[in-house]
Amino acid sequence: MIEARPILIAVTDHAADRYRQRVRGTLDPKAEVVARVSRGWAAGRTAPGTRRGSVDVRDGGLVFVCLHDVPRGELVVVTLWEEGPDTAVPRRFTDAVPEPPLRRSGDSG
Repeated sequence: MIEARPILIAVTDHAADRYRQRVRGTLDPKAEVVARVSRGWAAGRTAPGTRRGSVDVRDGGLVFVCLHDVPRGELVVVTLWEEGPDTAVPRRFTDAVPEPPLRRSGDSG
């Protein structure tokens, strides 16, 4: 579990689109994602993510994948998926985007 401290939360357009796909009738998906991530963060429903530098925040049946900038106290929600058997969008579609390769120092590009 990640220590819950006050934090600034931002939501990418991609995460807002994923939320809109899963939660019908939302008027302001970014505000709702911020509220749900804030609630999960404050309750300590966090775990280290599967990708480097990420943290998973859970609220209800949703898992919000975030990048955590510890020195700045910021959390950026980059995507999300549902847990459980009755998901609106299967996880295999959420996982379809591959992680970019790591760059080594001295590599140009």
